[in-house]
Amino acid sequence: MTAVETAARKAAAGLLGRPDIAIVSRLVEPGSKVLDLGCGDGALLAWLVEHKQVEARGVEISPECVRRSIAQGLPVYQGDIDKGLADYPDQCFDFVILSQTLQQTHRPLTVLREMLRVGRRAIVSFPNFGHWSMRLSMLVSGRAPKTGLFPHEWHSSPNIHFLTIQDFEELASAENLVVERCIFLSGSRSLRWRPNLLAEVAVYLVSRSGIPG
Repeated sequence: MTAVETAARKAAAGLLGRPDIAIVSRLVEPGSKVLDLGCGDGALLAWLVEHKQVEARGVEISPECVRRSIAQGLPVYQGDIDKGLADYPDQCFDFVILSQTLQQTHRPLTVLREMLRVGRRAIVSFPNFGHWSMRLSMLVSGRAPKTGLFPHEWHSSPNIHFLTIQDFEELASAENLVVERCIFLSGSRSLRWRPNLLAEVAVYLVSRSGIPG
């Protein structure tokens, strides 16, 4: 990573508050067409518009977050991504982003397939349920894990599907996806060794055609 890339990553992390978002922002190419699913208040889209001059669109289920995004001048509409992306034709975006939301969807495989129908590439980040703290918590307590990574009670958690890095890679293989990049994070630090055990968050850049970066 060059000094410029490192500086950009730190700037994005400081502005957007999450190391995985900094990685996502670095993967998006300048001037590209971007769809952010579950875009929240539009912070990432706003950053990408300002710093990478992307043509941005967003989908968000929360009416309040949609209003806040629109107030920033962002083209975001209210929608449920579990119901598909029928409003968009095939391959109309360069990148479709799903940031720490896959595990909250009711039909994650359908969502992933729709992402790669409307986009040439998909960027997916998710918390890794295979992290050692999750395994230890369940082993010791005998209860649904509750850690800094997954802080919610089982009955109030927004997470529906608890996937691991190994789960996602097996799914990618079964779906014949090309994994162009994968970045594993422990806090703000990237790691390569035993990510399914040690990584807290994973970020994947995948495609169906393996278009060169």
